[in-house]
Amino acid sequence: MGIQICIVRVGVTIAASVAFVVTWSSGFLVPAIAAVEVPPLTLLVWRFVPLAVILLAIVLSTGAARGVTRRDLGRQALIGLFAQFGYCAAVYMAIASGVATGTTALIDAVQPLVVAALVGPLLGLRVRAAQWAGLLLGAVGVLLVVRSQLEGSAAHPAAYLWPALAMASLIVATFLQRRSEPRTSTLVTLTIHVTVTAVALVPVAAVFGALAPPASASFWIAAGFAAVFPTLAAYGLYWWLLRRVGITALNALLFLIAPTTALAGALLLGEPLTLVTLGGFALCAAGVTAVLVSETRAVHNSSESSGDSRSGALGSVSRAFIEEL
Repeated sequence: MGIQICIVRVGVTIAASVAFVVTWSSGFLVPAIAAVEVPPLTLLVWRFVPLAVILLAIVLSTGAARGVTRRDLGRQALIGLFAQFGYCAAVYMAIASGVATGTTALIDAVQPLVVAALVGPLLGLRVRAAQWAGLLLGAVGVLLVVRSQLEGSAAHPAAYLWPALAMASLIVATFLQRRSEPRTSTLVTLTIHVTVTAVALVPVAAVFGALAPPASASFWIAAGFAAVFPTLAAYGLYWWLLRRVGITALNALLFLIAPTTALAGALLLGEPLTLVTLGGFALCAAGVTAVLVSETRAVHNSSESSGDSRSGALGSVSRAFIEEL
């Protein structure tokens, strides 16, 4: 019975990981496709404002926020400012400035290497040599995936600071979340993040004259899609997977974002897709596999020697299952 439960949980985590990669990748494509006739800030505002109203109504009507303290609220509000306001605004500005979707995803994909370098001093955790090898392999794959896009980009060099800022914002949010005791559910966490982002975006959009939405149906379809998939689904899965599989395994999955975005960009936007790109896909997959296998073996060896699945360093898929059994 225990083996069957473990298999089900493995399947759930794999399905969630696939959904996370797909929905997160869609966040790079929406502004490139939809924000052609309207300012990206307008699309961003109406991606968050209606969703904030809906989530607040659900949380208040169900009492899901019962027991949430002012300290919890303040902590999650700060995390939300980095994770959604800072990250999403920077991504939209990057794409609006002419940076290709795959290139934006590439710079964001450097995040796992930065996180791996920082988990030791900031979280007191260890990244093993095999994990470093996997992360570096994935980084090489990502570079290959978007190489052709980098060569043909017409964006001003300063525009590449936007995706770098997006990466930094998400790294700060991830470490803030990991350093704090999770006291709020995923629903409440998302509600706080989305609401804080909506509140921050409205005055900014008003100042730049980008608050009024157009009446076109295509705009509202794009805004609704952005609210459901790259916001509600992707961010919900991000925080859920962070708690379930740990920071290193989750950031390894981020290496798959750039190849997925590049493939979708080739199909939907006509961005280049070559044999070099396909080779990059393979390296990204190999890098992710190396990180996850390293975590699995470490937890297996640790559980055999001490019987304590919590020993070891970073969270992984296997550790999450062992902890729950």
